[in-house]
Amino acid sequence: MKRAVLPLASRLLSAGMLSLLAAPGFAANPVSDALTSGNLGLYGAADFRLSNGDCRDCPTPPQALWYFRGDQLAVPTAQAAGFEAKLRAQDDIRQWNAVRQGKPEGSRPSLVWIGSPQVARGALKAGGDALQGVAGEQLPFAVVPKIASNLSYYNDASLKYFAGRSIKARGYQEGERFVARTLWPEDFALNAAVPAKPLAADESLSQLIRAESGGAAQPLASRLLWSKGGAAPELAGKPVMAFVLNGAQGDDDEAHGGHFAVATGRFGPHGEWDDWLVNNFYNLDSVSEKGIIASTLPMDAYQTDLNSGQSWYRPSYMLVAVLKDGRAPALYQEAISRVFNHFYRHDFRYNHATANCAGINLETLRSLGWNIPEQGPGGRLKAVAALPYMAVKERSLDHGRKAYDYLSAEKTNLYPFIAFTAAGEDILQRLVANPANATPYEKMLAEDIEALLYVRIPQFPSSRAMGQAPVASLDEFMARTPADKADWKIVPNDERPFPAEMKDPAAPAEEALPSQYALAGFGGFFAFLGLGGLHIKRQRRAQAKNGEKS
Repeated sequence: MKRAVLPLASRLLSAGMLSLLAAPGFAANPVSDALTSGNLGLYGAADFRLSNGDCRDCPTPPQALWYFRGDQLAVPTAQAAGFEAKLRAQDDIRQWNAVRQGKPEGSRPSLVWIGSPQVARGALKAGGDALQGVAGEQLPFAVVPKIASNLSYYNDASLKYFAGRSIKARGYQEGERFVARTLWPEDFALNAAVPAKPLAADESLSQLIRAESGGAAQPLASRLLWSKGGAAPELAGKPVMAFVLNGAQGDDDEAHGGHFAVATGRFGPHGEWDDWLVNNFYNLDSVSEKGIIASTLPMDAYQTDLNSGQSWYRPSYMLVAVLKDGRAPALYQEAISRVFNHFYRHDFRYNHATANCAGINLETLRSLGWNIPEQGPGGRLKAVAALPYMAVKERSLDHGRKAYDYLSAEKTNLYPFIAFTAAGEDILQRLVANPANATPYEKMLAEDIEALLYVRIPQFPSSRAMGQAPVASLDEFMARTPADKADWKIVPNDERPFPAEMKDPAAPAEEALPSQYALAGFGGFFAFLGLGGLHIKRQRRAQAKNGEKS
């Protein structure tokens, strides 16, 4: 399967040339270069330049570039995040943080998957074939094609949802026409006072999410859960660290667990948040049917890319820590950028039980010193029983090992829902109270946080089924799926083998999975039983011989 990529002609034109193109009839060009102005997260867009995965002079690990051949990237012109090749990712973060003494170094992500060289703005006409400017000027408009393996796509319901709304679209010009890859509603900006509505005494974050399953019928909504002094904060220009929980899909029985990501950035002058950077971990060893690649990418691309955007196939929820200083999110962003460098090199691999979207992000925050409380595994005794049971039932040792790894995993690292609520509850219940015995990073967060916002992000209407809130336990997962796995809705993925020649021999060996230790334990146990049985058998033989002699 191939990703939708820019036409060759568009990719060969320089960004500067493309930005000069404008449709006839426009008083002012509605199309601009993607990096002409504004921000990428906490950084100025001017700190990056447009390139692609075929770049030969980028300050980016070659393994990372390999995943984005032919696609558009923003690469830093200033210092790029580094990594220590001989250390495992989290050991690298702990050592780096200790050397930095908890202070950001000013490095940028080694790549941002920007996807498109240009940006266009305007109101989408009812027919969907033009963007209209404030004076009635029109720019011919179209959307990129659907990826062949994608189950659903933009349709008449989508057009009805966006028609008449002012949108920001990432894409490229093809002659006089602008071809959009993302569709971001500009009215998503939090430019009005966010209503203050703290959680009630009998209300939790979990209950709030379950009560608001999202969907296109419910518009974007926000509420102020906490603020310093109780007043609504001024959002313009404020740095943020945001936690994004994407819900369960409505047509994929392997996706009821949802997804988790952490974003950093600054609010725009009118409360805009489309250019925040989202740190999105996915399995690199398989080809996503929607074209998703693990990366740091802008929020509008993460949520509204027409093929891979989260808002096209499930509702989402977001907690936004509004800060007076950007040091805490900057330190996290620099740390997670180092983790990405390890990840692209295959120093460690994505694992749904032990190193998934939630676990990688939370363990990085813990490595920096934010001790987000753990909730323990799903059940170690269950895990011990599940390994042989599932191995026999499915006639696969791999199935047994996976069952063990899931049941023995720390729940905040396993379930996106629990990761999201654990971080939010730790802010509300501990950090805002200036906790005693706090680590330097926790003190930084406690000193800088001014407010915590909750945002419900709708699912856009399309040909896809509506999603809902994600599950938070194995029992809940099993209750949602058909009893017979043959009846599950599953979208198969092609494998994407990592080239052996790109693996760094200096990289440390991957950590063993919990199930590998369990298997070793089982082996030792059965070996012990075997030796014990052999010893008893020999004793009985000896006793029998002695009896014959007597």
